[in-house]
Amino acid sequence: MSQNTMTAAIVGEPEVLEDESGIEITPEIIGLANGVESDPAWLRLKESATQLQSLQVKDGSVPEEGDKPEASALVDAMVESVVALAPRFPHEAAYLDALQADFRKWQAEGLGVPDFLDSLVEFKPQLHRVDGIRHLVVFPMTTQNGSSDRHVEALVVETIWPEFIAHLEADYGNKLFVSLRLVDFTPGYDTNSAVLFPETVAMREIPPFTWGAIFQDREAARYRRVVRAASEITKLELPDDAASLLDDQELAERTFVMWDIIHDRTHMRGDLPFDPFMIKQRMPYFLYSLEELRCDLTAFRESVRIERSLRKRADAGDQLDAVEAQLLEHAKLVQYAVIFDRIFRFAITGSRVRNYDGLGGQLLFAWLHQKHALEWTDVKLTFDWDAVPDAVVELGDAIDELYWKSIDRPKAAHWLAAYELVRGVLTPNPASAWAEGLPREVLAGPPKGYTDLVMDDEFPLSMFYEALDKKMKPVIESTVGITAADA
Repeated sequence: MSQNTMTAAIVGEPEVLEDESGIEITPEIIGLANGVESDPAWLRLKESATQLQSLQVKDGSVPEEGDKPEASALVDAMVESVVALAPRFPHEAAYLDALQADFRKWQAEGLGVPDFLDSLVEFKPQLHRVDGIRHLVVFPMTTQNGSSDRHVEALVVETIWPEFIAHLEADYGNKLFVSLRLVDFTPGYDTNSAVLFPETVAMREIPPFTWGAIFQDREAARYRRVVRAASEITKLELPDDAASLLDDQELAERTFVMWDIIHDRTHMRGDLPFDPFMIKQRMPYFLYSLEELRCDLTAFRESVRIERSLRKRADAGDQLDAVEAQLLEHAKLVQYAVIFDRIFRFAITGSRVRNYDGLGGQLLFAWLHQKHALEWTDVKLTFDWDAVPDAVVELGDAIDELYWKSIDRPKAAHWLAAYELVRGVLTPNPASAWAEGLPREVLAGPPKGYTDLVMDDEFPLSMFYEALDKKMKPVIESTVGITAADA
């Protein structure tokens, strides 16, 4: 699809778009950054940032006096590159001006711990949710699931925002959500990181955060490679529409956008025991498992609702418009994506040390198996696709009921109830103190005692997953740093 076609699809007028910041976004403005990944100024910026990383320590500073002249020269090169690239990103003018000022301030103050709050405040991708528009992103930052070093990273990214997603966002009201595609990047993103969050940036104070971005192209590419391999290994015969996700990167990207936009808004919605993540509080990791799974299953439930509603209309003879037809198609695909990403990738990705996403995948698989919505027979995986939607929704309802009851429970009682929910589906480690029953002095003591007795691998992999893990490990490891071009 051409840039002009994508642009026209959003508002029906190919000549002029106005994004949420009030800036007129024309096809010409969108096209200015096309091919920027080959621009000598970008290549110099990327190379300079990468070289600077070797001189920075964990907190982002350059402490060695002998390294500072080289680091300062690299800062000069990055600022000059930003100046050269700025005309290709006119919608980012305020941010790129502030970025230059933050680099010069850091340089003038001796390259200590960096502070890029001023430029972060001016970086507002949530105001430019126009399909195909690109952003230049440069910050000293960590990369979640990537690097814990707060080093200067540079990215060129592209917005994914098809018409049906704009329609969906209007219904779900998630104006902080930004959907992106990786175009080019420094080594911090040559990792498993698939998000861009403002809280990872080096800054002197924490402002109210106004956006969060997910790289759906990486999620889609990772999904396609892993599910393709897992289907072959488990002899799973995919339905035709599920198989289409493995053959079409753009279709998979749009599907992940729909999943993530509902998931993202769910974290602070529903009958919650105040803050489900209990920010800055240490909790047993299975609480994080249930929260992430709750959000995914909400996306699943909503997709079932959308699919059934639109399917009923279509079966009754109603003519669906183009947006509704896209919603119907993608609502079904989200259901496949949630199931297969959870059971094939999440469950066996990462270490067995408090792996809360892994536990969520294990829980979903075991639940579906025990409900006979999936079967592992004659070393072949099969699904009862008529039974799957209601079975998955039932698990989501069980987690929702746990949350609703916990509004009236003490924290420790909520933790114990959550454990019983998970334990009712998965078998705990035989050495588990929680499974045996916590000692009375721990039950009567502070929450720290509860958390300390949770094993790193409280719910070990089943025999099915132990075997699958051995076969899938090379495939999962191969997805590090993956982009759409690699899928």
